Amino acid sequence: MVTFGACARVRARAEIPLEPALVPVCHGTHLRNPAVLQLLAPIYLGLSLALLALGIKFFEEVLHVLPAILETSEADLVLIALSLVDIALVGGLIVMVMLSGYEHFVSAIDIKKGGDKLDWLGKLDPGSLKQKVAASIVAISSIHLLKAFMNAPHIDNDKLMWYVIIHMTFVLSALGMALVDRLNHH
Repeated sequence: MVTFGACARVRARAEIPLEPALVPVCHGTHLRNPAVLQLLAPIYLGLSLALLALGIKFFEEVLHVLPAILETSEADLVLIALSLVDIALVGGLIVMVMLSGYEHFVSAIDIKKGGDKLDWLGKLDPGSLKQKVAASIVAISSIHLLKAFMNAPHIDNDKLMWYVIIHMTFVLSALGMALVDRLNHH
């Protein structure tokens, strides 16, 4: 039987052959049938297109601010920088999900010796990926909240209150997922 991704790594590290009952995810239908894995290709293509769109928006924002940089106030420049950081965080999140998803569900990414190493790639299981995604969402939400507070005179207090409530929901969700993951590992 052909094995893919995480299953192959588990078997390669095991000193004794693993019984099917010990690694149920490695014997699921999705890994026995490589054609099913091809269903993920359009999803990764869509994520690649989203990353391309973010890159275009990033440079559109940079090209928009450069001609007027000397006339831009410090507060506006900080807001623009926060927008660029926000786009970069979302782009990094997309790359992380794409690479770790491919590595985990499709096939191990083999980087030749002497090439750049992605040390985190083989260690990123779905549980730790969820934590990284949650942390990224909290960081992105923090940037949006900071942008809202910097523009507070122009935003209703009720709207600001909802921004804080939504942000705290993200924070508590991330903490809850981390706690559940920690309890599952012990």
